[in-house]
Amino acid sequence: MESMGALKRTHFCNDLGQAEVGEEVTLMGWVLRRRDHGGVIFIDLRDRFGITQVVFNPELNSEVHAKAHAVRSEWVLAVRGRVAARPEGMVNAKLKTGEIEIMVDELRILNKSKTPPFPLDEDIEVSDNLRLKYRYIDMRRPQMAEALVLRHKACQAMRAYLNEENFLEVETPILTRSTPEGARDYLVPSRVNPGRFYALPQSPQLFKQLLMIGGIDRYYQIVRCFRDEDLRADRQPEFTQIDMELSFIDEEDIYRVAEGMIRRLFKETKGLELTTPFNRMTYDEAMERFGTDRPDVRFGLELTDLTGIVENCGFKVFRAVVEGGGMVKSINAKGCAAFSRKDLDDLTEYAGNFGAKGLAWVKIKEDGEWQSPIAKFFTDEERAEMAAALGAETGDLLFFVADKPAVVHSALAELRLELARRLDLLADGSFNFLWITDFPLLEYDYNEKRHHAVHHPFTSPAEEDMALLDSDPGRIRSRAYDLVLNGTEIGGGSIRIHQQEVQEKVFQVMGISREEAADKFDFLLQALELGAPPHGGIAFGLDRLMMIISGRDSIRDVIAFPKTQKASCPMTEAPAPVARKQLTELSLRPDWQET
Repeated sequence: MESMGALKRTHFCNDLGQAEVGEEVTLMGWVLRRRDHGGVIFIDLRDRFGITQVVFNPELNSEVHAKAHAVRSEWVLAVRGRVAARPEGMVNAKLKTGEIEIMVDELRILNKSKTPPFPLDEDIEVSDNLRLKYRYIDMRRPQMAEALVLRHKACQAMRAYLNEENFLEVETPILTRSTPEGARDYLVPSRVNPGRFYALPQSPQLFKQLLMIGGIDRYYQIVRCFRDEDLRADRQPEFTQIDMELSFIDEEDIYRVAEGMIRRLFKETKGLELTTPFNRMTYDEAMERFGTDRPDVRFGLELTDLTGIVENCGFKVFRAVVEGGGMVKSINAKGCAAFSRKDLDDLTEYAGNFGAKGLAWVKIKEDGEWQSPIAKFFTDEERAEMAAALGAETGDLLFFVADKPAVVHSALAELRLELARRLDLLADGSFNFLWITDFPLLEYDYNEKRHHAVHHPFTSPAEEDMALLDSDPGRIRSRAYDLVLNGTEIGGGSIRIHQQEVQEKVFQVMGISREEAADKFDFLLQALELGAPPHGGIAFGLDRLMMIISGRDSIRDVIAFPKTQKASCPMTEAPAPVARKQLTELSLRPDWQET
């Protein structure tokens, strides 16, 4: 191997063009491809910025040409030479540097490489596990490098915007204490305090509230957060939030700042001018029309409530569900009556994955005739009422789910998305933003027989619903809001409780005793008694945002070193066993074994 010696890189591998023809330049990078054409060796030299073709001609420098014979893919090279225009007919219009090449006078082999575990050509499919095991190789592929460049640009754009809005970037602790509610914490044992544990933060929630009480007024942070939960395409055990908090504001201030930041982000990363303000929809309306609090409103296929029409019908399944306090809802798949029986069976099975015990269907044939195993159970009047409610016409396919509201909404919301995929309604390249507002403050857990916070216990109740804390807490609306993009929640927040007596009352309604509240949140309750201003905030999931903006299917494709769905790292093999001595120092049992 050789050193760079006196060579200094003068340009990146995407810099050169006709304007530099005749100049002496020095490039450094990796060998993407090597070709030998009649004794002349051509190498595509690649760095993060692009590709330049370098040429080793034996007639110009036989010694360097002989040295280039040994070079293979992914070797690390430094080359010095002169920029030349490519011969006529040899221009590569796909490359920014496609009009020129470098005639090499000096070659230094800085490092060799074994054959890579997978080809680095852009169009080669590679398994996720192999990519993650050799992530540093995967990063050399253009699509991965582009994702990290986009992420960098996004962070810079959002930082610049928030700085202009008089925010301060403040770091909050990574080692903190475990608190109830929410997902499981990642715990860190303390060596100097045996038997006690830190928790890695699921969010900087309490600290950013304390910053407001401290008079910081406007805070933001691009922060790592940790949750020990089951993973999927849009979740990781460690993830990044764009976190912010503001004082002396209401919801409208949050919407304005957040929309301004998102506009800046899309302008500087996608070149798109978004229209603001974004549309808004209450939680109740979203559940009624779409069955979910994160609806994708780029297409129709809305849910229609038929409970009142079928409550006395001849179909026992529907009637029994309604009598038991359930509901019947339907989706009209316009023009889909041609679906085969296999299509219907597949969709029935799909809906069953989300709790539906069955999926009834009706095809609307000529002259409004209903083709379905359940058609005979309805009167002409009932069929007419349902058809009118659904806007049913010849050629339509109607789907029905009857069950408890939670099951009906879950099954039909997912069925709606599956139908959109099958009908190719999602690939329009648009970005549709929607605020969801007026969430319930609490939800009742029948197993634990107590209320839980829908967002978190520091969310303020709606001012007009405060009286319900004593009489009917399940009906209280919160001052929470989520921002949804194309059916994915990308951000959420709320106006916080800033009065100590209200916070204690909410804890009480949730079944958190004074003793438990004092034990877990005494520092917050004390702070609320010392001049806490009205405040609120929001946090955006950077990984989800980047996934959607870059058109990827998984957040793993926009994170430098992600984990697998089992929360492990194939590259470093973390998590891994530790030495017995380390466990002893932490006052943990060194004889623990996996069972």
